[in-house]
Amino acid sequence: MKAMILAAGKGTRVRPITYTIPKPMIPIMQKPVMEFLLELLRQHGFDQIMVNVSHLANEIEGYFRDGQRFGVELAYSFEGRIVDGQLVGEAIGSAGGMRRIQDFNPFFDDTFVVLCGDALIDLDLTEAVRRHRERGAIASIITRTVPLKQVPSYGVVVTDDDGRVQSFQEKPAVEEALSTEINTGIYIFEPEIFKFIPPGVNFDIGGDLLPKLVEAGAPFYSSCMDFEWVDIGKVPDYWQAIQDVLTGKVTLVDVPGHEVRPGVYAGINVRANWDKINIEGPVYIGGMTDIEDGATIIGPSAIANNCSISGRAIIDKSVVFEYSRIGPGVRLVDKLVFGRYCVDKTGASIDMKAAALDWLITDTRQEPLRDLPVEHHAIAELLNQPV
Repeated sequence: MKAMILAAGKGTRVRPITYTIPKPMIPIMQKPVMEFLLELLRQHGFDQIMVNVSHLANEIEGYFRDGQRFGVELAYSFEGRIVDGQLVGEAIGSAGGMRRIQDFNPFFDDTFVVLCGDALIDLDLTEAVRRHRERGAIASIITRTVPLKQVPSYGVVVTDDDGRVQSFQEKPAVEEALSTEINTGIYIFEPEIFKFIPPGVNFDIGGDLLPKLVEAGAPFYSSCMDFEWVDIGKVPDYWQAIQDVLTGKVTLVDVPGHEVRPGVYAGINVRANWDKINIEGPVYIGGMTDIEDGATIIGPSAIANNCSISGRAIIDKSVVFEYSRIGPGVRLVDKLVFGRYCVDKTGASIDMKAAALDWLITDTRQEPLRDLPVEHHAIAELLNQPV
């Protein structure tokens, strides 16, 4: 069976992470989110998968290649061009990306699934396709029910009693919401769908194609299903996803490594004197990371590979990406550290270099600064305040 993963977006709502990592490659416990999607597709018999790529396309293609080691066949449709020898992404919309593939060669010749590349899901795709076919649908959108108070964060799908889609609401106020069913970015289509997608133009599934289907009175249905769905479309979503994985609220992801203390998991060759570190799980620490005596790590926190945590540093409910050196006196609470950036759980960020604080959070592949002046230790306390 055939499927498509949408992976061409720039991920603007997950910056600064997506400055150098495309959204489908964002790691959940060291594993790209798109890898989880491939595993799900394979489990349900979808073994021929197209991926549209644009922003940082080489990162995705270089990791997944032709899909052999994941038990599937993969091919890519690049959206963009070369300017001055550099690839420049120019995404053409999710539906436009589908049409581009089909115009190249009619790949989608039977019922197919389309997934957004930025969510963890455990959907029973086999059952979803069965429902789609049973209704004789040309298109199905998979929805979930959320509490009414959460509706303003999502696109809402309004249906009749038979599940036929009537209209959409984009992030309605609670008092205006006509439904509590939300769009999860998972779609099932028949090849006839391409009659509704114009060639050669930027065309989006949610904003253009689905309203067009409603207007045309096409057999377009919502399938509301109960499944785990972890969206990482924004920085707060990602921070919360890591928290939920570590605390066991998300069961789709196992915390890697081996348990060195109750609730503390470490990769291989971590350098740490556990009796001289103040640590409270749940915590994950990646391989080849150095934790100095006197450091404090309070979970849920995740520290990636090849990091260095100074002795007077405090990591509290935070996420630290690979090759990060956290200097003495730094106190991170509810933060994400990525490269030279420190971002709080709401998405507000501070450019450490621009703020002349880049000596606090550096790269472990650089020589560390020694004997920091007293005033530098005082400035480090700035990180005690919300960013």
